Amino acid sequence: MLPFRDGLAPMRLLLPHGDPATTIAEYLEREMPEDDWRRAMLDAEVVDEKSRPVSVDTRYRAGSQVYFYRVPAQEVPVPFEICILHEDDDLLVVDKPHFLATIPRGRHVTQTATVRLRKQFDCPDLTPAHRLDRATAGVLLFTKTKHARRPYQELFSTRNVAKEYEAVAGFDAALQFPRIVRSRILKEHGVMTAYEEPGEPNSETRIELVETFGDRARYRLFPTTGKTHQLRIHLSSLGIPIENDPYYPAFTSVPADDFTRPLQLLARALNFTDPLTGEARRFVSARVLEV
Repeated sequence: MLPFRDGLAPMRLLLPHGDPATTIAEYLEREMPEDDWRRAMLDAEVVDEKSRPVSVDTRYRAGSQVYFYRVPAQEVPVPFEICILHEDDDLLVVDKPHFLATIPRGRHVTQTATVRLRKQFDCPDLTPAHRLDRATAGVLLFTKTKHARRPYQELFSTRNVAKEYEAVAGFDAALQFPRIVRSRILKEHGVMTAYEEPGEPNSETRIELVETFGDRARYRLFPTTGKTHQLRIHLSSLGIPIENDPYYPAFTSVPADDFTRPLQLLARALNFTDPLTGEARRFVSARVLEV
């Protein structure tokens, strides 16, 4: 297969059945005419599933796979650095800034933690063991090797990681803390926001009040589940939405180049027993929320 380039894996395309194309070049030029396919083929940057170069004369074979590079669309650079908290042979733990997505998806491809770090460490196998929302800053764990990927990802999928978050949000003296919030959260594909509905709870968060300052407060949050936007929804449902949240309680569009109002939510710490060494691990963010 083609190697990673600039932190990105090559694209993979399955050639459909029933297409009238006689060559792969004909199909690619028709479906993606903005790319210079003949130059790419001359440079051996288009290959099949057996890593054989595809030329302009290679016959179209329905059901076969083609790998190639595409130049990502221009993105607004995220003007914040990723801080390194820990590195060993298998792990890379970072302190992700606000506004930087974890993985390439949608309109965020090159400006993601995964792509930046693959380039920085020249490590194509670098893979996140879990994810943080683009809007959330804090501790993010990556595996560096294929053999470490599954054990660390399973820590998160089996909920064997204790997660600690911090948020600055509204304050309501009528609310009692600490408290546990449970609700049923759903998210529809293609819709930016999630929502709560009546029914069996599928999310749970313990919320502790740390300090107050007027009508605002700092909270410590301990989720036992990991539903999309869970912490943001739970605080908003209490009438104390997280400061600078453009999604809850109401969606607000924010320009791509506006970095002035970061969501005041931080993944403060991760605690777990290392699945490879049995060692107790704790990683803590050094970032500070605005108060």
